[in-house]
This record gives sequence, C-alpha cells and structure tokens, in this order.
Amino acid sequence: MTNTRTITWAAAVLAACLRSPGGNSGRAGSDLRLVVANDNRTPAGRFRGDTLEIHLEVRMAVWRPEADSGPSIEVAAFGEAGRAPTIPGPLIRVRTGTIVVASVANALSDSTISVHGLVTHPATRGDSLILHPGDSRTVRFTAGAPGTYFYLAVLGRHTFDIDDEREQVSGAFVVDPPHVTSPDRILMINIWGSTIDSTHYRNTLTINGRAWPYTERMLAMVGDSVRWRVINASARNHPMHLHGFFYLVDARGDGVSDTLYPPSDRRLVVTEGLLPFTTMAMTYVPDRAGNWLFHCHIGFHVVPEARLDPPPPESHDRMAHDPTVHMAGLVVGITVRLRPNATATKRGQPRQLHLFVQEGAKRNRARRAMGFVLQRGPMPPAPDSTEIPGSLLVLTRGESTDLVVTNRLREPTAIHWHGIELESYSDGVAGWSGAGTQLAPSIEPSDSFTAQLTLPRAGTFIYHTHMNDIEQLTSGLYGGIVVLEPGRRFDPATDHVFIIGWDSDADPPHILVNGDSAPPPLEVTAGVRQRFRLVNIGPAGRFPFSIYRDSSPATWRHLAKDGADLPPRQARWSAAAQVVQVGETYDFEVIPERGEYRLVLGAPKSPVWVQRLVVRD
Repeated sequence: MTNTRTITWAAAVLAACLRSPGGNSGRAGSDLRLVVANDNRTPAGRFRGDTLEIHLEVRMAVWRPEADSGPSIEVAAFGEAGRAPTIPGPLIRVRTGTIVVASVANALSDSTISVHGLVTHPATRGDSLILHPGDSRTVRFTAGAPGTYFYLAVLGRHTFDIDDEREQVSGAFVVDPPHVTSPDRILMINIWGSTIDSTHYRNTLTINGRAWPYTERMLAMVGDSVRWRVINASARNHPMHLHGFFYLVDARGDGVSDTLYPPSDRRLVVTEGLLPFTTMAMTYVPDRAGNWLFHCHIGFHVVPEARLDPPPPESHDRMAHDPTVHMAGLVVGITVRLRPNATATKRGQPRQLHLFVQEGAKRNRARRAMGFVLQRGPMPPAPDSTEIPGSLLVLTRGESTDLVVTNRLREPTAIHWHGIELESYSDGVAGWSGAGTQLAPSIEPSDSFTAQLTLPRAGTFIYHTHMNDIEQLTSGLYGGIVVLEPGRRFDPATDHVFIIGWDSDADPPHILVNGDSAPPPLEVTAGVRQRFRLVNIGPAGRFPFSIYRDSSPATWRHLAKDGADLPPRQARWSAAAQVVQVGETYDFEVIPERGEYRLVLGAPKSPVWVQRLVVRD
C-alpha cells in the first residue's frame, strides 16, 4: 500500500532534534473527554497587561475526525487546563513584543513528552521541554518576529520517518506585527496513523481537526482578499492546490523562522509544495462565483481510502457522483458568492474541440491503458486508440474554447482543467463544481460534457481525471495544455513539454516521462532558444529535474511557475535543476551549445529517467 510518507532530509534532521527519552503510546483509561475540532479562530490564554498567560496540558482523549457520530480513535492531544482537548491544539496568537508565560503539564500516564516551539522566534532547533508523566513546566519568553509558527509535542522515543504518525499533538503559534493587520484564517494539517499489518495502515489526515467532507466550508465574496496561513504540522509532503484561481505566496517558513516576501517577489501559483513541518501565508482574490476546492494534490491523501475506516476494495465510492463520497482527507470546500447587482461576463464566440476519453489494449505495467485523444479532422479517433499522456492541447490566450468531452470508458469520469481560470461549473469536480443546485455531473459512459474554458493567460497547464483518481491517473488519464499568445504558433522544434506520470499504482512507482521510460534522443539547433515546460501529474512524488553536460549542470533561465510569469527578480539564470512537485508546472529557457546534454529525472548518479539532448549547428 502507498501512503506516501516520504521524508525529506530537512524533516529527518528535525526528527533527530525532536527525539526524546521514555514512554510509549501514552494510552490512558476509557473515561476520556472528546476532542473538539479547533477552527483556529479564537486565541487561547488570558492577557494580564502586556503578558499572555496560557496553561496547556497533554492528555489522552477520544477524537472523531470525521462525523460527530463517525469512527473514533484514542489519541494524545493538547488542551487548555480545565477545558476540552482540541486538535489542532489551542491557538496562541499575539503581537510581536508580547510576553508569553506558558505552563505545560503532561497528564499522560506512561509517556514522557518533549514540547517544542514555545520560544522566541526566530528560534533554533532542539529547544524543548522534557516532561515525564505527571510533570509540569513553565516557560517565559517574548514573542519575536511576526510570522506563522507552531508548537508540538513528541511522545516518547519517536522517529518521524519510521514510527506510526502521532502528528495531531500540535497547535498554531502566530505572531502579528504591532499595527493593525488584515483578517486571515489559519489552516493546520495534522495526521495520525497506526500500522495494522504489513500491507495496511490506518490513518486520518485532517485540516483544523476534520477530514473531508467534514472540514469547514469557507465562504467569500467576489472581489474579497482572502488571506490564509497554512501550517503543515505533519511529516509528509503536501503540495497544496487551489482550483480556479492563482494565489500569491506571501511568506514561507519552517516552523522556527518565517520569511515575509516583499510584494515584488510574491509569485503567483496554483500549487505550492509544503514540505514536512513548514508553513506559508497566501492571498487570493476570487473573481468568479461558484464552488471551488483547496486540497493536497497527492492522490492518496484525498481519495476514499484516506478515510479512517476506508471502503472495501470492491466499493464504487471512488466513482460516486457525490463529492462527499469520492473524496476524503485533506480537502477544503470554498463557496464564492456574487455581490448584489453583479453582472456576468459575456463570452466571445467559442472555438470548439472534441476530446475523447478512451481505453485500449494494455501496453505497459498498468493494468489498464486509458488516454485522452483529441479529434484531429472530420472523423472521431478509433474507439480503442489511446495516447499517454493525453493529446497536447494547444490553445490561445483570450480565445474562448469549448471542449466537448465524450466518455468511451465503461465507468464514469470527470476532468479538471488544472490552473485554468474558468467558470466553476466547468472545473471538473462532479457534484461540486457550479453553484446552488446547478452542479456539474460526472461524465457517464457514452455521455459527453462541454467544458467552457476561458484563457486569460499564456502558459503551461494540465488536464487530468478527477474521479477514481489513482486508477485512472496511473492508467494514463492526464495531459498537458499550452496556451500561447495571440498570433503565436506552437513549434515542437523549439518548444518541449515533459510530463511526468506513473505507469500503474505499484509501490515503488514506475515513472514515465511523455509516456516513455527510455526515450529516443532529442535533436535541437545550437544557439536557438528552447522552451522547456516541465509538468508533474503523477498521484504522488516530488522529482528533481536537471540538465547536464558531461558531469556539470547546464544553465537555464526561469520563466514561469504554474503558467504564471515569475516576478522579474526571479526570472534569472541558474544551474538547470528544479524539484517539481505533484500538480506543478515550470517553464525554462535554454540556449544550448553544440554537443550533447542529458535531461535527467531523479538523482544524476541513479536517475529514474534520462533523455539525450543532441545539439547540432
């Protein structure tokens, strides 16, 4: 079973810093209080003048991360003394310069805990309070630099990349600047897991203490500035994707320090990777009404199998029209409403394309071979033809485009137009996209759906299945979209799209790039500018992509992220190396010299994919 608990070297260092002596599970008796999901809207503690006093304790409790009547687990959790335990832990939110007096009690019966993060920020790794069962400690410190931080407790001798996950014992710690700040929301990712046997791992993945469809529904009006702080308090990687809109990355942090970017350096993205124990601040302004999603783009974190008690293998939940059934885990729903008297934007006369969802003969390691095939002429493609990845869609900025999608599979599907700023009804989440009672259907076998695309920017985008995600995606239902400026033509001699996908859902995965694991050489002309478009749309994994000449890295210029041009200071020349997260696209400019290069996916000495680049005069 794949649960994508990959740990980066940074998280491994953190794990080493957080190991603490003594104890085991911290299990208590059966008379336990119920955990309250913390929406991180109400700061904890009590002010006495310019000092915040807060009394925390860690104790066992019963947590129901899904429905109030749903499955439960006994977990350790933070709470304020005398109050119900919460997940995430009580919110500490103060202005810079505030004196914080925090007492922490260990009410677990058999686990020593180490508590981290109750310090002045920026801080250093390793600062901790060691509390044996029944111990309590008080610390006094000054809230430091403004930013997004968190505190956490580690139970016993816990190693993050080996032991079962216990990353529910943490809380947000936000330091505001001294002056008035704009309102925001805090979203915290917590994970608990337990090994059942060699092939089964029971876990829950939550945002503010709840798993989809029980996560809080966010509301906004068209034109609002929506500000979120997102905290990954888990040891997993989470590329966080917003449907329908770009968002500005305002700040990034690692839990102990935070960097607020100047406005000129804030990049637009639709997917931002949050490595283990990292944070970000983000802003977006929705300009279209409807239902949207913000979710982790690792497929295993959002499918029905991510439930605390997953459905049996024969279940059809992953193909249900109901979005509360075919998704789970790290998903937040957003409803954007029109302001009174608002008028809808009129579309121009659309260009129409026909795209077929098809299945052909098994070709590689995947049990099935599926593909998106574009009609290129007066006749539809043969019903059993497939293209992996799907046909490259070349569109034009500013040109309205209707894509008529016909499903020739034996099962329903849905298509998400990843990164495209379109109307909600066409966004591709069956039973959710749209507004009110006008919600997008799944595309049933032999049926069709017309997606109305608006194309306000040129760049590199993705389209992919949004139903039965793991099987359909690893069978080939994904493809690239290139949107060009008006008057430009796509030239495959100088414009190269590299799409990373999986060939089956096996663990470890077998990686394909452009549907191939051993591609032929690519020939280009020396001194001619080449555009490299990198896309990662497997169900999981973050892959380093690089270009080498002999043993030295080549150079390239950064152009765009997720289809949005980078700020001028970030559009720089550098060594040709980039880690690409799931759901991300990157554009680079390369000016090759005569000779041979290697395009490498993975570590240069042990790559998972290599393509020769032959440069001739």
